[in-house]
Amino acid sequence: MPELPEVEVCRQGIEPHVLNQNVSEVVVRNANMRWPITPTIADICGEKILSVNRRAKYLLLETSKGVLMLHLGMSGTIRVIEKSTPVAKHDHFDLVLGNGLALRLNDPRRFGSVLWVTEDINEHSLLKKLGPEPLSSDFTSDCLYEKSRNKTVAIKTFLMNNHVVVGVGNIYANESLFKAGIDPRQQAGKVSKKRYKELTIHIKQTLAHAIEQGGTTLKDFTQSDGRPGYFAQALLVYGRGGKLCFICKEPLKEIKQAGRATVFCPQCQNK
Repeated sequence: MPELPEVEVCRQGIEPHVLNQNVSEVVVRNANMRWPITPTIADICGEKILSVNRRAKYLLLETSKGVLMLHLGMSGTIRVIEKSTPVAKHDHFDLVLGNGLALRLNDPRRFGSVLWVTEDINEHSLLKKLGPEPLSSDFTSDCLYEKSRNKTVAIKTFLMNNHVVVGVGNIYANESLFKAGIDPRQQAGKVSKKRYKELTIHIKQTLAHAIEQGGTTLKDFTQSDGRPGYFAQALLVYGRGGKLCFICKEPLKEIKQAGRATVFCPQCQNK
């Protein structure tokens, strides 16, 4: 599924087209998403989009009345299109703007969501218990270290817990642990403070690099203008199980952790 860099690239892609635009219409073709599209979604009509933000993998379009909260799910894409663009299969929702453009959500699996939130967005049940943003000043090695104490769960699984930190999904957890030289099977509580400091730096750098490069190319993801991301070309371990490590030239090992593929180098990641 799209990870944090892909969603951030999407946010950056749509922002210039929707910011300060008035919503003229909403079109709901299929309300049966992961959660039903909010029945009062039409209340956004006539409102101006005041900001386009992201919290974890949620896109937040703020107005004076409330916030439109969008999630791409596993296979969703959002495109900026002319509102008259013919409807394709799985085009479930359009947010039509005063400039003649529309945000169109296409989601074959319908695991995405379109929610209209009028309460404090930070208190919404989907957001209020989330950990810090990994690229923010709130995400520090001290914070990560303290949360890890007495945790017996594997460090990779620990990193992918959104209550610990948001957006460090499978791809970027694999990559960051490799760069930090940490065995993904190591218990989170047994990783030293020094190692967490190195890991935090690599998490921030890896995610920032992914965003800069336009997101990782995944099967079901394209940017809002239709161009795929290019960061996949720079992946060091993810998707390379059995191939030779770029550093030591030994074969990379692939295992399953919490149902997700983990690829690591037994030689380089021995800490």
